[in-house]
Amino acid sequence: MSLARRLVPLLAMFLLMLPLQLQAQERSPEELIRDNINEFMAELNSREAYYAANLDELKAQVDESLEEVADFRYIGASVMGSYFRNATPEQRARFADVFRQTLIDTYTKGLVTFDYDEVRVLDDQRAQRYDDQASVAMEIVANDGQVFPVSYSLRLSDGQWRVVNVIVNGINLGLTFRNQFDQAMRSNNRDYDAVIDGWAPELAVEELEQGGDA
Repeated sequence: MSLARRLVPLLAMFLLMLPLQLQAQERSPEELIRDNINEFMAELNSREAYYAANLDELKAQVDESLEEVADFRYIGASVMGSYFRNATPEQRARFADVFRQTLIDTYTKGLVTFDYDEVRVLDDQRAQRYDDQASVAMEIVANDGQVFPVSYSLRLSDGQWRVVNVIVNGINLGLTFRNQFDQAMRSNNRDYDAVIDGWAPELAVEELEQGGDA
């Protein structure tokens, strides 16, 4: 399994380590991400064998944690793009749930197969332009020395910072999923229920390795 295929599950696990109880004013987004990546590294290194043997428990943990850490309603609306307006409230809610579940199913088995030397949050962060939006830049260093830049997009919601997008090596994952949703709608004659029922997003490993310009 290539590093790029392991990279996205690794990012998903980082989300699980964000403190769910801390209010936004207590720590900046950068501090929140930095502190909890350190906690994540210690947790994963100490329990990797346990998680590998107890994938169902890990899946339940992922399910519970991601629901509170990531703003899936916001992400779902973003992925649906222009189609969101004409979707029914039930379809909107169902897609957000299906989107979350596909991430859980995709990432759980990969969470204990990481192959990297270092994960670091950069000291030089871009200043926030808005009080309710932020981005945190970090890097994942592969065993061969290749560096994958990563940027988390966060949004202030109900007093908490929640992750709403991730850019990996210049590839905007939110935009990638939105394009896939658009293609699925076109291929299914704009049948919302068919697209939601068949939702199975894909990430091109080669694309992540080559990078983009997001």
